[in-house]
Amino acid sequence: MFNHIMVGSNDIERSKSFYDAVLGTLGVGEPLRNKAGSGHIRLFYRHDGNTFCVTEPIDGKEAAPANGGTIAFKCSSPEQVQEFHDTAVAHGGQTIEEPPGLRESNLGAMYLAYVRDPDGNKLCAIYRVK
Repeated sequence: MFNHIMVGSNDIERSKSFYDAVLGTLGVGEPLRNKAGSGHIRLFYRHDGNTFCVTEPIDGKEAAPANGGTIAFKCSSPEQVQEFHDTAVAHGGQTIEEPPGLRESNLGAMYLAYVRDPDGNKLCAIYRVK
């Protein structure tokens, strides 16, 4: 359904450091660094047929997180969710909502962790309990 997801950054090097570490917990390698014709820098993290991108805003304005938006990353275990969370916090992210843990809902059991990246984008690490 999705080709890619892109978030804006006000400090691309800070974001690279953050996402290199956090996405590394999922097995994602170095991003492809691209300088657009407009001069702004974009980072393309490719993994398992998916692409997550970080960009300096093309319009030159400040990057701002989506109000109500969340980007969820699929994890293979509760331990990987915890590692994602802890790595995010150790690299300038902020834990939000409840602490990482099991949540029961009408959507089924999920082990979840929520953080904000250094630019305020809301990220979720999720493992669906089988």
